[in-house]
Amino acid sequence: MRWEFASDRPISTQIVETIQKGILSGVYPPGSNMPSVRALAVDAGVNPNTMQKALAELESQGLLRTQRTSGRTVTKDERLIMRLREQTSSGYVEQYFAHMRDLGIERDAAAALVAARVGGSPSGGAAGRHDAAVASATNVPMPAPMTAPSATTATTLSADISEVN
Repeated sequence: MRWEFASDRPISTQIVETIQKGILSGVYPPGSNMPSVRALAVDAGVNPNTMQKALAELESQGLLRTQRTSGRTVTKDERLIMRLREQTSSGYVEQYFAHMRDLGIERDAAAALVAARVGGSPSGGAAGRHDAAVASATNVPMPAPMTAPSATTATTLSADISEVN
């Protein structure tokens, strides 16, 4: 698991979010055993008490369970995990729209940008549609795409240059 902490928020909150993402993404599958508090704290580079606080929060959310003999396990309640995944992904979508609004792009236009990107081919065919969607969303005309000069154009340019020299 990758641990990166920002200085502007409590570390325990960031630990909760990181472990939640691990559960939602399948790093910690439903019913699996969690590493010990000490092992997680060493891996994250934090105080074990801070890790314990974060794990207690995850327990209160129902994502983790403590078994006396086998330590902590991830919940087997897949509906709970799906609900949290939907809430988290909705939050990400709303953040996207907020960032786009900050750029002066309205919600419908921002959605069109996503649709243009998703509808494109993996080989990069979406770039033209994406550029058109950006131009439409921002009312800024995009320059025409550049093409390589033809052999005739290249020969003509070469001849013109030699006449100048």
